Amino acid sequence: MPRVKGGTVTRKRRKKIIKLAKGYYGSKHTLYKVANQQVMKSLMYAYRDRRQKKRDFRKLWVTRINAAARMNGLSYSRLMHGLKLAGIEVNRKMLSELAITDAAAFTELANAAKAQFNK
Repeated sequence: MPRVKGGTVTRKRRKKIIKLAKGYYGSKHTLYKVANQQVMKSLMYAYRDRRQKKRDFRKLWVTRINAAARMNGLSYSRLMHGLKLAGIEVNRKMLSELAITDAAAFTELANAAKAQFNK
C-alpha cells in the first residue's frame, strides 16, 4: 500500500497562513515557519487589543470630562458623585461628547452636581 502524502491539504493550510501574513516585513510574509510565528503573535495582539481599546477609550473620556469639570470648578470625582446624587444617569462617552460639542449643556450638568453639595 502506498504512503499517503498530504500534499494538497498541507499546501492549503500553509497558503492560508501566508495569505494572513500579507504585508508583513521581510521573510515574515514569505517563509511559512516565520510567517506562522508572526501570524500567531499578531492574533494574540489583536485579541489583547480588542480589550485594551475599551480601556483606552474610557481613559480618554475620563480625561475629557475631568478637563471640562475643572473649567466648571469641580473635580472629576466630585462631578460624577454629584451627578449620581442628583439621579442623573449619563454615561462617560456621552458626557465627554457634551464637554466637547455643547459646553452649555455640560455646565448645566456641572451646576446640578454642585447643587447636591450645597444642600
